[in-house]
Amino acid sequence: MKKILLVIALATMSASYGQQINTKDSLKRVLTIQKDTNRLRTLYNLFSSYVRNTPDSSRTYLTHLLTESKKTKHKEFLGLAYKAEGLYHYYKSNYREAKKSYNKSITIYDSLNLKIPLSRMYNNQGIVLKYLGELESAKVIHLKSLKIKEELNLSPSDIVASLVNIGVLEHELGNNELSTEYYLKAEKICFENNIERGLNLVRMNLAGNFKDQKEYEKSLNYYTLVRSYCKEQEDYRNIARVTNSIGSLYRAQDSLIKAKHFYLEANKLNIKHGIEQMRGLTTRNLGKVAMQEKKFRQALDYFLEANTISQKTGTNTRNVGDYLNIANAYAAMRDFSNAYKYREIHFAKYDSIFQKEKIEKINELEVKYQTEKKEAEIALQEEEINTLNEKARANKLQKGLYAGGMASALALFGLSVFGFRQRIKKNRIAREKQDEIYKQEIEHKKKELTSQTLHLVQKNTFIQELKENLENIKRSPDLFKAEFRRIAMLLKKENASDKDWEVFKTYFADVHNDFDQKLKTLYADISEKEIRLAAFLRMNLTTKEIAATLNVLPDSILKSKYRLKKKLGIDKDIDLTSFLNTL
Repeated sequence: MKKILLVIALATMSASYGQQINTKDSLKRVLTIQKDTNRLRTLYNLFSSYVRNTPDSSRTYLTHLLTESKKTKHKEFLGLAYKAEGLYHYYKSNYREAKKSYNKSITIYDSLNLKIPLSRMYNNQGIVLKYLGELESAKVIHLKSLKIKEELNLSPSDIVASLVNIGVLEHELGNNELSTEYYLKAEKICFENNIERGLNLVRMNLAGNFKDQKEYEKSLNYYTLVRSYCKEQEDYRNIARVTNSIGSLYRAQDSLIKAKHFYLEANKLNIKHGIEQMRGLTTRNLGKVAMQEKKFRQALDYFLEANTISQKTGTNTRNVGDYLNIANAYAAMRDFSNAYKYREIHFAKYDSIFQKEKIEKINELEVKYQTEKKEAEIALQEEEINTLNEKARANKLQKGLYAGGMASALALFGLSVFGFRQRIKKNRIAREKQDEIYKQEIEHKKKELTSQTLHLVQKNTFIQELKENLENIKRSPDLFKAEFRRIAMLLKKENASDKDWEVFKTYFADVHNDFDQKLKTLYADISEKEIRLAAFLRMNLTTKEIAATLNVLPDSILKSKYRLKKKLGIDKDIDLTSFLNTL
């Protein structure tokens, strides 16, 4: 479930100025007679009135605002202009350019020590970083924003914006309890201060939480309220967003016809109003419906389209999931070559974005390298000692020998030095060869582990599909009763077998340096099932992937993760996967 972020503090115009000028036409008339800073502020307000729903219409005002702000002596207006430029790129789903513009604005506000606009720019930048997949950086910058706002006792709208955005990030990082805490704080502030728009955005996110908790009726009630409010405001972006969410709610209940209806309705809005980032999400969801309907070719087309959109808009975190969806579609079509190819891309992308080491044995190689380096240093010291001893003996012998004997001793010493250098060279070449062997071994183990993981997912998917087909046969008493019992028992036995897990565990131990033994040493009461879950988390598989691999419901995995976190004694604000990657 994708959560809604508060893009800016909930009003773009100042209250006092908005009381005097409250329509676009009035702003345009005033603009013709204004100069200097008043004109710049009116340009910004005109830009703001268009950018959310029709960003292309705001472009003219943005161009004037940037050009004229660069000429003014009031530097804070240049910061405002760069903020506007960032908002324009944000609503055009161009997050990389939005990040650049926001950075310029932040630099200016920081240099001028303008803390109020700085806190709001932190908020906006945090949202962009989230979409770019820089989750930890986004969390840090949102916490900075919240700290400044609370210190300055800013408006409730400003506080709500930060609370909601931190709640979204906690949800993305898998910390659902913390996420709900932040949403509830935001809801309380909105209710007490009559912040209607903020209240509806918070309700949207809480509706998503209720959906995750399978409280579907309560979730639908919230979504319906929010959708009505967005229609009143003609907020097409959020109408599309909530419509997509209602589709996901029905998909969670396996009401695929209703789910598809709402997804298609959302995509009409996305296409009509150029909401590319949301179009990528809804297209991805249509692909998931097609997968459930077993229309795998159609699902693949949707996933490929979503992948193109996520690359275009720079939504990197969703792009990672696209490759996994494509791999699953190919696997369902029995095209395992392409399934393996896209699964590898998924792992590589995940590593790149979240900066985690899943498969590569870097730590082990580093230890081996440092060990060999120490051994080489010791060997070098021993050679130097031997050389000094040889030199001392040569000097002693030199005193008692004639010139010819002295020359022989020096020649002998020279030979020993030459031999020492040759041994050092030989040791260096041997170390380089061994390093290359280690790298090749790690690469091989990495491929084996990826292949084995994909095999587990494919095997359990196949078994589940076959069991569903057999259930259909079972409903007809005249069809293959005896044969059904025999095959069902065989499948049950095969599905319960730990043979594949043992093979996976062997590869995993090779790559992750006996991870299971470390867990058993640190936590004597940990069970084999908990070790298995920890291994999959260390591989950075998602909850849905783990559920598919183990042939259980995602909720079961969430509960198991919660119990594992408690057993390991990890604080609630520490991410479980990050902790396991440190072992």
